[in-house]
Amino acid sequence: MRNLPSVGPGYPSPVNDLAGPRFALGTLTVFPVRVTRWDREAARAGMLWAPGAGLAVGLLAAAAGGLLSLLGSGPLLAAVATVAVPAVLTRGLHLDGLADTADGLGSGKPADDALRIMKQSDIGPFGVITLLLVLLAQVAAVSALYGQGWAYGALGAAVSAVTARLALTLAARTGVPAARPEGLGAAVAGVVPVRGALALAAVVTAVCAAAGAVFGATGALHHALGVLAGLAGAELLLRHCVRRFGGVTGDVFGALAETAATVSLVVLVLG
Repeated sequence: MRNLPSVGPGYPSPVNDLAGPRFALGTLTVFPVRVTRWDREAARAGMLWAPGAGLAVGLLAAAAGGLLSLLGSGPLLAAVATVAVPAVLTRGLHLDGLADTADGLGSGKPADDALRIMKQSDIGPFGVITLLLVLLAQVAAVSALYGQGWAYGALGAAVSAVTARLALTLAARTGVPAARPEGLGAAVAGVVPVRGALALAAVVTAVCAAAGAVFGATGALHHALGVLAGLAGAELLLRHCVRRFGGVTGDVFGALAETAATVSLVVLVLG
């Protein structure tokens, strides 16, 4: 996720304009969308639109993997393409955030020192190991889904991408502080009302369940559980990071997205 400049009051409400979608696409993807507003109202709308940005990423990932699967590439190659697309469309920033967060947590140092480690440009051993295991888990899970049929893999890619960004909406809820006074964490921390975040989570879960219903009632339940499990995994990591760092940062948001996506995919494979 891109670092944001300081925010402040004095801007009109984003209702009835495109500030929300622009903020979401401009900060969560590499799509050429110009973000013109950086105030907290725009940040609130943008974080509520985050699952929409995830849907755009997920559909493109599903298209890449599904097409290769239909062309006879085999599940593994289709899975690699599916996992690669979100990394490309975010310039690897979520994966970078995951690695930095792993280094910060793994250091065992006090919050200030851990945050300093996370800001360094290099990746330490904890980050490397975490990246390797998470990417292997994602590829293995998506490959297993494509092994059941291209539609399973494509839908899994879309659902996991939406779940990843929905986790960011929940992490930006009121009551979750920023670990630093600057950067992405400060820009979006606490901007989303709790009720709004929970309502959006319920809607997104219902939509994913409806999509999973193409595979029957069991498919609907399975995909709803995939979303909820992904959010639960991200919530556990969020609470741990808040305890360790004193709040959230841009790196933590990236780690939450990758965690939610991975857990969601694993649950979709099970059963």
